Amino acid sequence: MRTGGASDAVADGGATGAEATDEAVDHGLTDGAQAASAAPQKPSEQQAEQHLPPPEARIYVQPPLPDDPLICDPLHICDIEALDNALLAGLADLDDARDIRAFTVQTLLAALKQGNAVLKSALAAAPRDARSFVRAQTWLTDVVVTAALNVAQRNLHPNHALTEGQRMAVVAVGGYGRAEMAPCSDIDLLFLTPYKVTGWVESVIESTLYILWDLKLKIGHSSRTIDDCLRLGREDYTIRTSLMEQRFLTGNELLAQELKTRLWKELFADTVPEFVEAKLNERDARHRKQGGQRYMLEPNIKEGKGGLRDLQTLYWIAKYIYGVDKAIELVDEGYFTEAEYTSFRAAETFVWAVRCHMHHLTGRATDQLTFDIQPEVAERMQFLDHGGRRAVEHFMQAYFRHATQVGELTRVFLAGLEARHVKKAPGLFRLLRRRKKVKADYRVDMNRLSIVDPEAFLADPVNMLRIFEEGLRTGLLIHPDALRLVAANLDRFDGEVREDAEAVKIFLGMLLKHGNPERALRRMNELGVLSAFIPEFEPIVAMMQFNVYHHYTVDEHTIQCISTLAQIERGELVEELPIASGILEKGVNRKVLYVALLLHDIGKGRPEDHSVLGAQIARRVAPRLRLNGKESETVEWLVRHHLLMSDVAQKRDIGDPRTVRDFAKAVKSKERLDLLTVLTVCDIRGVGPGTWNNWKAMLLRQLYSDTATALEKGVEALSRSHREDEAKRALREALADWPRTDLRKETSRHYGPYWQGLPTETHIIFAQMLRDLGDDEIRVDMHLDEGRDATRAAFVLADHPGIFSRLAGALALVGANIVDARTYTSKDGYATAVFWVQDAEGHPYEAERLPRMRKMIARTFAGDIVATEALKSRDKVKKRERQFRVPTNIAFDNEGSEIYTIIEVDTRDRPGLLYDLTRTLSANGIYIASAVIATYGVQVVDTFYVKDMFGLKLHSKTRLETLERKLREAIDAGAKRASEE
Repeated sequence: MRTGGASDAVADGGATGAEATDEAVDHGLTDGAQAASAAPQKPSEQQAEQHLPPPEARIYVQPPLPDDPLICDPLHICDIEALDNALLAGLADLDDARDIRAFTVQTLLAALKQGNAVLKSALAAAPRDARSFVRAQTWLTDVVVTAALNVAQRNLHPNHALTEGQRMAVVAVGGYGRAEMAPCSDIDLLFLTPYKVTGWVESVIESTLYILWDLKLKIGHSSRTIDDCLRLGREDYTIRTSLMEQRFLTGNELLAQELKTRLWKELFADTVPEFVEAKLNERDARHRKQGGQRYMLEPNIKEGKGGLRDLQTLYWIAKYIYGVDKAIELVDEGYFTEAEYTSFRAAETFVWAVRCHMHHLTGRATDQLTFDIQPEVAERMQFLDHGGRRAVEHFMQAYFRHATQVGELTRVFLAGLEARHVKKAPGLFRLLRRRKKVKADYRVDMNRLSIVDPEAFLADPVNMLRIFEEGLRTGLLIHPDALRLVAANLDRFDGEVREDAEAVKIFLGMLLKHGNPERALRRMNELGVLSAFIPEFEPIVAMMQFNVYHHYTVDEHTIQCISTLAQIERGELVEELPIASGILEKGVNRKVLYVALLLHDIGKGRPEDHSVLGAQIARRVAPRLRLNGKESETVEWLVRHHLLMSDVAQKRDIGDPRTVRDFAKAVKSKERLDLLTVLTVCDIRGVGPGTWNNWKAMLLRQLYSDTATALEKGVEALSRSHREDEAKRALREALADWPRTDLRKETSRHYGPYWQGLPTETHIIFAQMLRDLGDDEIRVDMHLDEGRDATRAAFVLADHPGIFSRLAGALALVGANIVDARTYTSKDGYATAVFWVQDAEGHPYEAERLPRMRKMIARTFAGDIVATEALKSRDKVKKRERQFRVPTNIAFDNEGSEIYTIIEVDTRDRPGLLYDLTRTLSANGIYIASAVIATYGVQVVDTFYVKDMFGLKLHSKTRLETLERKLREAIDAGAKRASEE
């Protein structure tokens, strides 16, 4: 019970006993109906246990403890008696309002800091005990808010003869009203008055708010009458929701109770359907705004799909309909089973714990679980590195699994609402013009596929697959009651069911027959059916990959890949993906392709190479899915080599005939090339929005075309001499108007790699730039290369050591990211260098910035700017990306090219990295012929085709070891500089 009163002995001979109680009532500290008895009272057992002073001893602070326990002893959080005494003693002799407010703020700030420090330590000791923490945080807030209000009433605006209109109630609303306060949550207050706000009440409210603002608290406040609340609640669902969560703090409790009664009677009771629809529409809009995915790798834990707001929406709707105060009451109402409520509670507790740790880490109200704080939250919640995965990855997997449970609970709850006609049933699948008749064992319930006889359904466990196929066949959503039945009986999937011929046929039918397999796969995955049928899939469910390259969890990425394949088959991506679309149109083994995509990342999350482990798993799973020997072998090969084509296209010079010949040798057949090409395209597109671009498309198309030629016509078709002759012939045709002597000079001045490594349009540009070039002249040509999503920057100048490094430094200084580069020296001593550059967002470098680029290059070559110094202030790693670990690997390959040594540097990306690497190579007498740059989020693989100063490959082991050491030193020094604040 909420009580008020005064101390037995007020400082300087203040009132005692009944007089003090009456005075407290007159000041509006309590309602008359709740005033403490005039006679001294013995503290209750509960108060004694909670270390609180008896009610008659409390003057400034009066909120009682909640019924449920706090995270630690409340006396450690705030000693109310000591706080009371401090306020009484300190304010006794103060008359000036500024002094009163200053002392109050000083005293309450000390109490707040001490209480928050205790709570922070308590949460660190019990990092997942979020429920008792948020209750304790709320109680500490109650103490401070009530004390501030009482000082405003007693000391700043004393009034010993309150009129009825001045007896206001202070009510907590919103999240504060729910008693769910994270460390930096807003404090939403409603100052409720019987009639229009009087001057005295306005002054009290203003003074209270000033004290709270001086405490640096974030206050949301409103001053309203009951009629105001009803009127605004009718107009605005947000206000209505906030009012529904009111919690009386202090003042005129009868007034607060009247508000509650009238809200339920005059507003809530007759508007249930509209409120439910409004809240669900609000939820859908919120999900769209957050990206519509439950598995975004930087989720908004409050507003995102499966976050706190989704759980709160269920609670709001239930409270609006039934007046429930706790989610467990939904079990009694028949919406949830005990097990489902346990999932609800576990998800809510986990996400609240995450949110509280986020607030402590950032010192502000933040709900976006960004990469930079994920590892720290994981550490605070006591997740550990194990099984080849980082603690942060285990933590995020736990988060996503809870988010999935929230989705299931939402479906179950909404089905219950539909069954009780509180919510509208969903419309039929939009594309379904004429509904297909459901099979005999099923019925349509509220436009959803439901089960006629649950007992008969469970008698054959294969039915737990059949229902998903029936959903695809009819286009109907599956009723949550049916999903609930399946989820409760997953243990019926045993080895016999997994190898049952009919079960396998149904599963493969879902992949191959209905045109949208991702719909069934996603529901099966969220429910646990996919893992029950293919247990090897379970470890990657909700598995997060801690990098900025992958946008989704591993299982969601897999489903996105299959969705892309289905889109290609439906003919929806012909313009974007002509090669893959053409391959599928001509025909491939679809079963092999779908199964390979399903399994391609199944080996992730273990210490071993996921491609090798995945192939081993595929060797077991493919035969179980009734694939024959050849099909199983092909699936295993595709899983083992699913990164091969992407790596070759993005990390090697595919203009080098040796690259294509080696790739063709690995692929062996046109059939495998076709399958691998489609799988690679789906894999890249399934990484996330924006990952696929014209640059990757161009590389893959060229690699596919050249490899197909080599497989069909023989590797001779890719010989260096053949390519060189073809390139020269194409240039002669393009420059037919040139004098014969000029053409002869141009076609004879370049070595073979120049002709083999560049397209004809670039040869034309260089021919024009080299014409009549002066020895001290630098010519630059920059044009948009739309086919590659990049800007082509071509340079010609007299050759000298370090050209590649200088150009790389100048480009880095103007914010241009190099994605590909070639440099060649002509027989008459001129350098021809071409770079393809993009901006920081992966788009072509803007045309309006090209003049600045030209100027920077000129100043760099003139020596006016030294890139090493100029880059220091720009070569920084973003704070958001500092937690990513990218080990450095350096490899030397003398077999991948006939005339060059290939140096592959796999490390963490940063703006000045390429300059540091090329400067180190140049300083060690290494000539760089070409560089291929492949970026994967914060990881980059820079591949250099190089020779020594004599034009030979690097064979000396000692020299290679020295070069590797110097490259590592350059990388480490740059990384240290980039991470400095």
